[in-house]
Amino acid sequence: MLAAPVLVGDLHLDAPLPELDGGGRYRSARLLAWLHGLPIGEIQLPLPDGPLPAGELAARVWPLVRDRVGDHCAGDGIERPGLLTAGGLDRPDRLPCAHRLTSGSPRITVVIATRDRTESLLRCLRSVSRLDYPAFDVVVVDSAPSSEATVEALSGQVSWPFALRYLRAPRPGLAVAHNEALRAVTGEIVAITDDDVEVDRGWLAGLAAAFAEPAATCVTGLILPAELETGAQLLVEQAGGFARGFARRTYRRGMAGPSPLFPFTAGQFGSGANMAFRTRWLTSRGGFDPATGAGSPARGGDDLIAFLRVITDGGTLVYEPAAIVRHWHRRDYQGMRQQAFGYGVGLGAYLTSSVCARPALLAAMARRAVPALRHLLSSGSAKNAGREPGFPRELVWRELAGFLAGPLAYAVARWRCRGDAAQVTRVPG
Repeated sequence: MLAAPVLVGDLHLDAPLPELDGGGRYRSARLLAWLHGLPIGEIQLPLPDGPLPAGELAARVWPLVRDRVGDHCAGDGIERPGLLTAGGLDRPDRLPCAHRLTSGSPRITVVIATRDRTESLLRCLRSVSRLDYPAFDVVVVDSAPSSEATVEALSGQVSWPFALRYLRAPRPGLAVAHNEALRAVTGEIVAITDDDVEVDRGWLAGLAAAFAEPAATCVTGLILPAELETGAQLLVEQAGGFARGFARRTYRRGMAGPSPLFPFTAGQFGSGANMAFRTRWLTSRGGFDPATGAGSPARGGDDLIAFLRVITDGGTLVYEPAAIVRHWHRRDYQGMRQQAFGYGVGLGAYLTSSVCARPALLAAMARRAVPALRHLLSSGSAKNAGREPGFPRELVWRELAGFLAGPLAYAVARWRCRGDAAQVTRVPG
């Protein structure tokens, strides 16, 4: 818990490089490298006690990004720049990459659910106001708030540079809030994020680019930390974080899975803080299972259920790293303890809900029981490989305890929402 904070930021390789100064507080930096408006990967490097001049930064960074720059340029048929200097890459603009949509873009409705986090929501909305996308609107759903603070803050805002509608969900629960929002969605794409993120200005353009593939049913994007200032935030990243890499990947039923647990390790597809669906597909399935999601007894799982259903229904899910948001991790260890247990409960609820909807999945899950336990508990599994010595074992066992409690939590949540119109649908095997 005494680890030094990490400086987080962006590094545009085709622009003059900055001077980095950790101020004696930051011993290392974690920078997202950009080229031609697209992310090509993260770089981590130690910082000196004093300022790191731009020229020295270039000398340290270039060996770390040389191959990625070459792959990026080769993939787009452009001449590879010669060298990284303090002024940025030389010859960076021979043929700019054309990955951004500027015309003929699908209309997108952005959905943000919130509950008693007014300042966090306003920070998120300010980032949305900087989006570089021609056709979008925003729906904010207040999930059974305990006060009028959020609606008063939104009413006090003179104007936003986008159409904004405010709705109120009758009871807490992320899935309930998202289903409420679906009634107000006008776009052919619905993009969902959380109130504790800041979106990159190219976020919607990245999502739309992936939906240019006609078969795409759902698109998820890259989630990076907004800050790494506390020990608890560093633990989130050791526990796997939310990032899923810098290569676009496509998932569909019947493919050779990336792991023996495919498609049930739905967390590898992305996360609910950065997901989008074709609106018609999502509404035709009744939206999200209202017995799941943060704020419900199930505590989570709503996003994972939707991802799995895309695959089992024969749809296509695309992970697009150009669609970026930055997440504000919890700063305190107590919040991390609660989060570990909640993740476990959500995972157990997700699997329970999926079996309720499609009973035939139970046999497939049973066949994967042994590798699933290895995935959860083995220190060498993809889930746990990033944990450093000294990672609190308490967090591991709290997540496992939550997982075991998940089925009962889901049953309680289902009973509480038994009168909802949008109940989980039972699908023949």
